[in-house]
Amino acid sequence: MQEGRASQTAVMVCMARAIAHLEGAVPGFSDPTALALLPDDARARVERFRVDPTPSDLRTRLAHRFLEGRAQMMAARTVAIDEALRAAPTAQVVILGAGLDGRAWRMPELCEAVVFEVDHPDSQREKMARAAALPRVAREVRFVAVDFTRDDLDQRLAAAGHDPTQPSTWIWEGVVMYLTRAEIEATLAVVARRSAAGSRLIIAYAAPGLILPLVRLLVRRIGEPFRSVLSAGAMKTLLTAYDFAVVSDYNIPTIARRLSDRAWTATRAMKHIRVVVADRIGPS
Repeated sequence: MQEGRASQTAVMVCMARAIAHLEGAVPGFSDPTALALLPDDARARVERFRVDPTPSDLRTRLAHRFLEGRAQMMAARTVAIDEALRAAPTAQVVILGAGLDGRAWRMPELCEAVVFEVDHPDSQREKMARAAALPRVAREVRFVAVDFTRDDLDQRLAAAGHDPTQPSTWIWEGVVMYLTRAEIEATLAVVARRSAAGSRLIIAYAAPGLILPLVRLLVRRIGEPFRSVLSAGAMKTLLTAYDFAVVSDYNIPTIARRLSDRAWTATRAMKHIRVVVADRIGPS
């Protein structure tokens, strides 16, 4: 992301969740926080999509088709992560690169949880201002400002009161592709050190796929290029090295297929997006 500017990919992700919520077309998906967490211009774009989902001019129609596909993809990704979170320890939930995530404000399963929202200070500043108007459902939310390329994540989490002797559930959604391999491993080392037995790690990441070059071009144009792409096998090897055992690892079309035909049709080319769930197996 560009210095001094909130993440634009985080805004795109939240727009997709807002559209999916307003459409209400994906079973098991709901995110009533998404529209409220968006900046004004992005919220206006979502409202225009809702009012006129089939515009007459070609350029706007193509943009809307892109948003529709993103919405179905994000709904499937969100459902998969939410399910993995519900089945895990929730006393401590750490969201790495939280962006405009709304789980602390929408998931009743987190009513006893302390949620640590870790993100770049530029993105976090705007998120905190908009989230202040939302009713919180988590017991507590602690915002932890971290630039993953420069700051000491271990130190920042310790200062925020994260307890490494208790199980944690870590959500790392759509961040690893923007980091170098060295940055990914540095973060995993911290996660491993701070993960007691019973902890869970959930990662949405980019894998090789037919449309990946097009996606990489898009995110490069908005100033947030992909830096890491991992196959499922490479991800498993990486997690095993940090004492996490893979429980499941599915691509988005596989996840979407069990939700609805519409979701599968919209996402069937998006095999490059995967969600892996891994549990702590090593020493705590």
